Amino acid sequence: MTSIRIAAAQTPEFRENVGAALDYAVRIAALAEAEGVALLVFPEGFLQGYLTDEASARRVALDLASAEFAAVLDRLPKSGSVLVMGLIEIDGGRLFNTAVVVERGVLLGRYRKAHLMRGERAFEAGKDSPLFAIGALRFGINICYDTNFPEAAGTMAASGASLILCLSNNMMPRDKAETFKERHNAVRGERCRETGLWLISSDVTGERDGRIAWGPTAVLNPEGQVVAQLPLEEPGLLVFDFPCIESLSFSD
Repeated sequence: MTSIRIAAAQTPEFRENVGAALDYAVRIAALAEAEGVALLVFPEGFLQGYLTDEASARRVALDLASAEFAAVLDRLPKSGSVLVMGLIEIDGGRLFNTAVVVERGVLLGRYRKAHLMRGERAFEAGKDSPLFAIGALRFGINICYDTNFPEAAGTMAASGASLILCLSNNMMPRDKAETFKERHNAVRGERCRETGLWLISSDVTGERDGRIAWGPTAVLNPEGQVVAQLPLEEPGLLVFDFPCIESLSFSD
């Protein structure tokens, strides 16, 4: 048995300000590197904001093959943690709610949100559920609403994952936020119990235009129990030593 140090950032919300989001990400990544973190997770839509109207989403969307995205990669650290970050992607004119996996400024892969809410009609649903590895750690990605669907986590478990990364953005009208305040971890815990997987979530926090986001940013064990969590409504970095068993059948 060994362990790998993982972390999730609970961040302010950045909307149409990629420069400020990158500045924040670089600062948090430096803190994570100093802590020996191997994997660092940022929220859904972190880079440009969780923008669901099509005009706004198209205005800020990034083609992952573009010079603009290359410039984003160039800003990210060339050492330290593997970063998983939410952004709005455009590919052949189609918009996706995407998480990118980046190691030392190099794009390793992406996951596109597969289960979309009614308010996300600007996006197309992703079709693939890729698995990623850091040493003995095998992980897959869900984006927020994905965790309501058992098959999303089940596909990861069947592929050999041990950890779900849940990128979220729960900036909601206050009354709705109150209703769902305790529900987020409860739903995620169901996925953990069904699959035997761990889960780490990353969310935004703060208030805007009658909306509020508390988080949560947390780690849940395979029994669905919260074993670590940041205080609600406070930006921060949650660091956790994830226990994993060395694999003999998957090359690093």
